[in-house]
Amino acid sequence: MILTLIWLVFGLVVLTIGAEFLVRGSSRLAVGVGISPLVVGLTVVAFGTSAPELVVSVQSAFSGNPDVAVGNVVGSNILNVLLILGLSAMIVPLRVEQRLIRFDVPLMIGLSIAMWLLGSDGQYSRWDGLLLFGCLIAYNSWAVLSSRKESVRIQKEYEAEYGPIEKSFRWSILLRNLALLIVGLVFLVLGARWFVDSAVVLAKLMGLTELVIGLTIVALGTSLPEVATSVVAAIKGERDIAVGNVVGSNLFNIMAVLGISSLVAPAGIAVSSAAFWADIPVMIAVAIACLPIFFTGSVINRANGVLFFAYYCAYTAALLLTAMGNGWSPTFNFFLLWFALPLTFLGLGASAWWEWKILQKRGRSSAEEQAGSALPKDTP
Repeated sequence: MILTLIWLVFGLVVLTIGAEFLVRGSSRLAVGVGISPLVVGLTVVAFGTSAPELVVSVQSAFSGNPDVAVGNVVGSNILNVLLILGLSAMIVPLRVEQRLIRFDVPLMIGLSIAMWLLGSDGQYSRWDGLLLFGCLIAYNSWAVLSSRKESVRIQKEYEAEYGPIEKSFRWSILLRNLALLIVGLVFLVLGARWFVDSAVVLAKLMGLTELVIGLTIVALGTSLPEVATSVVAAIKGERDIAVGNVVGSNLFNIMAVLGISSLVAPAGIAVSSAAFWADIPVMIAVAIACLPIFFTGSVINRANGVLFFAYYCAYTAALLLTAMGNGWSPTFNFFLLWFALPLTFLGLGASAWWEWKILQKRGRSSAEEQAGSALPKDTP
């Protein structure tokens, strides 16, 4: 077991280094050939930070471990919102001004529901994969076109992170970034193979299902690039990048990771009943929980961050208690499902309604002030 843990950690380290090289090389390469930093952040970096999930899920699908492949996507999406946004908001409240996010959140909810519906027949076929991959192409095209309408402040925030567009072409920079990109891909493939093989062996040794391993250890390991990117961006005050990376990564996980994995898998990817009836609905609920926060002042405050982080801990505890057959598991799950979750949604709904009323009142006050300033000076 010790040797398996060593290979697991070693594979994770190689996987993380590969993702970092891939993101750094691809983003600088894209900016160097004239692509705007905002487009790079929305597409290239989002895809790069999701590359570990992609490689791990494809490797799992080919190795005959579909639960790891599905659990990786679902677990990563849950982790991205609850853990990464939670930690980022606990560091600094996240006020989001980026207009694209307001489209991406409903799209994230829609794709999460679509993932559940597509898996209703017990598998993700190649046709399902083709549909999701088509959505990816359409989304990227839309993101590139819509990025031109973003505010100057958002443009400068992304430029500060990914660098300004190079004015002159230099072969030395091109070759260096290409080398980073290639080394990153090689590290990703090798790290994913060692990581997945070790995780499956570890699951069997610990008596856990491959789905639970995929939802926890594999999801956490492959999401480390998103953790690093968002937390560092939050510390730097680049709040739109911190949030945009999480939402963009969730979209890419469904459209690219699940889509490509389903396309290349010899017989599609099987969906277990546990994933279909429990974990994917949790992913949908987590996506829906973002809606009132993003559409009422676009603020994720520290209280929301603590709430998200606490729910991630509770969800992970519920998974492990159930998998190990702990006697407290039914009571814990019952409390979480029938008391904690409804109260949370009621609280978020009430908060959203209250903030919406405040925004309406401010809008009316502003309109009255403008109307008053437009009256002639001698009007009684």
